[in-house]
Amino acid sequence: MGEQLEAEAERLLPRMVYEYYAGGAGDEATLRDNRAAFVRVKLRPRCLVDVTAPALATTALGQLLAMPVAIAPMAYQRLAHPEGEIATVRAAGRLGIAMTLSTMATASVEEVSGAATAPLWFQLYVWRDRGATKALVERAAAAGAQALVITGDAQRLGTRRRDVDNGFMLPDGLRLGNLEGLGVAAPPPTSEGSQISAHFSLLNDAALCWRDLAWFRSITNLPIVLKGILTAEDARLAAEHGADAVVVSNHGGRQLDGVVATLDALPAIAEAAGDRLEIWMDGGVRSGADVVRALALGARIVLLGRPVLWGLAVGGEDGVAGVLTRLRDEIEEALVLCGCRTPAEVTRAHVL
Repeated sequence: MGEQLEAEAERLLPRMVYEYYAGGAGDEATLRDNRAAFVRVKLRPRCLVDVTAPALATTALGQLLAMPVAIAPMAYQRLAHPEGEIATVRAAGRLGIAMTLSTMATASVEEVSGAATAPLWFQLYVWRDRGATKALVERAAAAGAQALVITGDAQRLGTRRRDVDNGFMLPDGLRLGNLEGLGVAAPPPTSEGSQISAHFSLLNDAALCWRDLAWFRSITNLPIVLKGILTAEDARLAAEHGADAVVVSNHGGRQLDGVVATLDALPAIAEAAGDRLEIWMDGGVRSGADVVRALALGARIVLLGRPVLWGLAVGGEDGVAGVLTRLRDEIEEALVLCGCRTPAEVTRAHVL
C-alpha cells in the first residue's frame, strides 16, 4: 500500500520526523524482512465458490471490528499532523475498527477516547515507577479503553541509527498527554543522540517479567494483551500467565535487528497457543492480500502501522480513512478471489 503515499509523506515531513517513523534498529535487516516475508508467502485462490455476499467483520476480545484490522500503537502522531491521534481515532471510527493508543501519544487517553466511535485499546510501556504505571492503567480504564496492550519487548530501546544521526528531539510545545499529572520524567534535553532513547532509559522498567502479569490482573479488569511475542515458548508462557491475546511483533523492526520476521514467526506461535489465546500480528502489512496471508497463518487480526502515519501526514483524518478504505476493499477482493466469504473461512490451505 502505498509507495507513492509514503513518498508524498516523505516530501511533506521534516527529514528527522520521516526517518523517525520510517526507520528501524541496527542495519534495518528486520525492517526489510518484515515486508519481504509477505512476498515469500503465496496465496492459493479457490474457484467455483459462491462469494456473492462477502462479510469482513470479525471480533477481537469479543469486540466487533468491521474488518480484521486495528491500528497499531504509534507515538508522537502530532509530528505528522496537527490533529495527530485525534484524527487517527476519528478515521478508525469511520471504518469501524479499533485504535491502539500509545503511552507516548501527543494527545491524552481522555482526549482520544472522547473522539472515538469504535473500540479504543491502550498500549502500555511499564515504568520503573509502578505507582505511576498503576495510575495510568486506571486512567485508561476510566477513560473508556477496552483493552490493555502491554509492550513486552522494550527492556531497553533498540539503537535506531537514523534517530541518533538526526539527533531526534521533540519540538517545543509538543505535549505527551498521558504523562501529564503522573510525576514521571519529561523528555530530557540532549545535545547528541536520540532524545527518545534518553527518555526511555529514565522511565522504562527492565525488570518487567512474567510474574508481573499477575500484578496487572490485580489492578485492572481490562483484557490483557501482550505485545512483542516472537517465539512459541513465550506464547505458551503468555497463556499460562493469563494473557487474553498476544501480538506477534518485533516492534516494526525497531528493537533487536536480525530477529525473525513476524509473518515467519506467526505459524509456530499460533500452533503453540492453540485456542488459549487470540493471536494478533503486526509488521510489514501493506495490502489486503497481506492481511489474508496473516489470517491464513494463524492471526485473528492484524495491526496496521506505518501506512496510517503516511495517510495522516498527507491528509489528516481523511488521509487515514483513505488508507483504511483502500485496505478494506483489498481485503474483500482477496477474500473473494480465494473463495472465502468471511475472515473465518481463511485457512492454512489458502497459502503456500
